[in-house]
Amino acid sequence: MSERIRHPLFRDRITSAAEAAAAIRPGMTVAMSGFTGAGYPKAVPQALAARVEQVNAAGERFRIKVLTGASTAPELDGALAKVEGMELRLPYQSDPAVRERINAGTLDYIDIHLSHVAQHAWFGFFGKIDVAVVEVAGIREDGSLVPSSSVGNNKTWLEQADKVILEVNSWQPAALDGMHDVYYGTALPPHRKPILLEHPDDRIGEPSLRVDPDKVVAVVETHAPDRNSAFSAPDEASRRIAGHLLDFLSHEIDRGRLTRDLLPLQSGVGNIANAVLGGLAEGGYQGLTAYTEVIQDGMLELLKNGTLRMASATSFSLSPAGIAEFNANVDFYRSRILLRPQEISNHPEVIRRLGCIAMNGMIEADIYGNVNSTHIAGSRIMNGIGGSGDFARNGYLSVFMSPSTANGGQVSGIVPMVSHVDHTEHDTMVLVTEQGLADLRGLAPRQRAKRVIETCAHPDFRPMLQDYFDRACRDGHGMHTPHLLGEALSWHQRMVETGSMRAAAAG
Repeated sequence: MSERIRHPLFRDRITSAAEAAAAIRPGMTVAMSGFTGAGYPKAVPQALAARVEQVNAAGERFRIKVLTGASTAPELDGALAKVEGMELRLPYQSDPAVRERINAGTLDYIDIHLSHVAQHAWFGFFGKIDVAVVEVAGIREDGSLVPSSSVGNNKTWLEQADKVILEVNSWQPAALDGMHDVYYGTALPPHRKPILLEHPDDRIGEPSLRVDPDKVVAVVETHAPDRNSAFSAPDEASRRIAGHLLDFLSHEIDRGRLTRDLLPLQSGVGNIANAVLGGLAEGGYQGLTAYTEVIQDGMLELLKNGTLRMASATSFSLSPAGIAEFNANVDFYRSRILLRPQEISNHPEVIRRLGCIAMNGMIEADIYGNVNSTHIAGSRIMNGIGGSGDFARNGYLSVFMSPSTANGGQVSGIVPMVSHVDHTEHDTMVLVTEQGLADLRGLAPRQRAKRVIETCAHPDFRPMLQDYFDRACRDGHGMHTPHLLGEALSWHQRMVETGSMRAAAAG
């Protein structure tokens, strides 16, 4: 590891994961690196979990508050959740064990916009950060840190924490050095200045992270891969959703509202997103850009075939095949990818100025365009809002996509009223299911309802939605956004009781 730890002071602080984890005590607030399963610490959280398990088995209580960039992996979230080692978690999670404890009420979870996390930490809203545990790809001769496969909130964690533990992961390619753009120009109100980023490929910061050497209490050597699962191939519904969206983009070009260069693309993670990205290549687009949160497999393919000229993000989210492709051609990708802190990748003003095309998934939408992207039946969290709100509210276009049904066709993705609101009708421009695309721009609520029912709802649920809307218009107490309040969430209640939203299941 000598070539990865090139500063003598940091070499003197090399220790085991267990010894490093001893710096973390019950009740502490611990900020850890990691964003969508990339660049998270691998060894210290597991050593900490083993210690927590021993302490709790002895009848004592050892729990900490955990802050990250976004989701991590079983070695961090899963390990600590299984031993009941977390009392609070923010801002985004996707681990089954964490989700189970949140929904059981034994773990508090704060779901906030990803662009807000760093500034809320600086404002002091989360209290004092005791320890930061940050994975890096290397330590330079001058003591600066080569970021790993995600940047996330690491800049803020390193600055805010009283103590710092570094994991230097030699599995991460050394050639990551130079791929990052870490901006140090942010300030607190009222001293903020404009962020001078006018194009997705502008460099406005530094290629490395700064850290005060006096705060570094331990350096742990690791050689462990990021934990990311393979994506399944896009199914028929995903391909149809992608087709509807690509037809819409072509229509926007024909109308003169977009050019063939489009605008910087933002895309959520998953099969639908990868299907859309694949369709861009099939549509003959060339030289596009992305200003997004994560680089996924589909974007590597677009960079390689020239559909994308460059991509700006804060993290990777690659399958094992994607990781192998990146590692084999890292020099090619290093000149075409920039990784930034998430306070910049998700910055509302930058997103608005660049005019991003935001494409994100949802759990359900209602007939007026309100979107639920986080909860099942209003109460059970799935993952979190992530950065979708940052892009939806501020992008040039905000698109939400989902199959029209779930649970084998028993649950409708289009409902009379969403059971939880993450994105209001004011931020939703386009809804897409495999059934069709509803362009909601310039439409009043009742016009929106008509279009959503006719184009996005599954035929099995369309008559039920139309019946609800007709009766709400006739019997509701207002005609601007007609609702039957006693019935608006009855579909979800039926689902909770029977597993189905179908009317026949109510009997």
